[in-house]
Amino acid sequence: MPLAKVGEIELDYERSGSGPPLLMIMGMSGTKDHWGEPFLNALRSDFETIVYNHRGVGDSSRLQGQFTIAELAADAAGLLAALKIEQAHVLGISMGGMVAQELTLAHQQLPLTLALGCTYCGGEGSALTGSETMQQLSAGVASRDRERAIRAMWEVNVSAELAAKDEPWQRFRATGMRKGVTLPVVIEQMRAISEHDTSTRLPKIRTPTLVVHGTEDRMLPVQNGHMIARLIAGARLEIMEGIGHLFFWERPERAAELVREHVYTHV
Repeated sequence: MPLAKVGEIELDYERSGSGPPLLMIMGMSGTKDHWGEPFLNALRSDFETIVYNHRGVGDSSRLQGQFTIAELAADAAGLLAALKIEQAHVLGISMGGMVAQELTLAHQQLPLTLALGCTYCGGEGSALTGSETMQQLSAGVASRDRERAIRAMWEVNVSAELAAKDEPWQRFRATGMRKGVTLPVVIEQMRAISEHDTSTRLPKIRTPTLVVHGTEDRMLPVQNGHMIARLIAGARLEIMEGIGHLFFWERPERAAELVREHVYTHV
C-alpha cells in the first residue's frame, strides 16, 4: 500500500472509486479495512474514497509517544495536502468523528461537507463507554486469545440482532485477524479520547453537517449524537433505530445513501 509523508511520519492510505474526494477517518482500534467492503462499494460509484491508517496502525509510522485528537486531525489535513487535495468531503466515525471535528475547526475551508457518525464531543451531557461494556472488552483482551478479543469487540459494537449472524461476524473476524491494532496504540487512543472536548467550539462550525447515530450504540450512547446536532447550526440528525455503534456495518447501503444525499444536497 502507498505511504504519504506527513510531517515527520508516514501514513498508509488507499484511494479507490471515482468522483469528488471523500476522506474517511476511522475510529479507535480500527484499521482502514474496518470500513468493510459493502459500505465502501456503495460509495465508490459516487466518490473517490480515501481511507488511511492512523499513526501507529497498520503500515503507518510506529507510535512515538503520546498524541492528541487535534494532532490526529493535523495528520488528516497533512494527508490531503500530500495528495494535493485542497478540499474534500469528510466522514469520521467514533474517534474518527472526533478527529473530523478538530479538522473542521482548524481548517474551516477544507471540508466541503462533514459527516459525523457514532461520535462524541465531550462536555456536560456527553457520555463515554459504560462500565459494563468496558468490562466485556477488557475480558476479551485479558484472555490473550485474539479471536475472543475480536468477538468481544464485535458484540459491543453492533446490535444483538447483527451479532448473532454468522456471515457479517466472519467478515469482521477476518478483518481483525488479518491486521489488528496493538494494545499500546489502543490505550493511547483511549487516553486521547478521554481528553477530547470540542463542546464549546462546535457552534463555530459552518460546514454543512450530517450526524448519524444508532439507538443501540453501547460504545458512545445515542445522546452524544443528539448533543452534537444541537451544537452545530443547521446539522441534520439521522437516528437509526435498533442499530449499534458500527451503523455502516449494519446498514451499509443506507449509510452510504445518507452520505450521498448529504453531499449532493450541498454541492
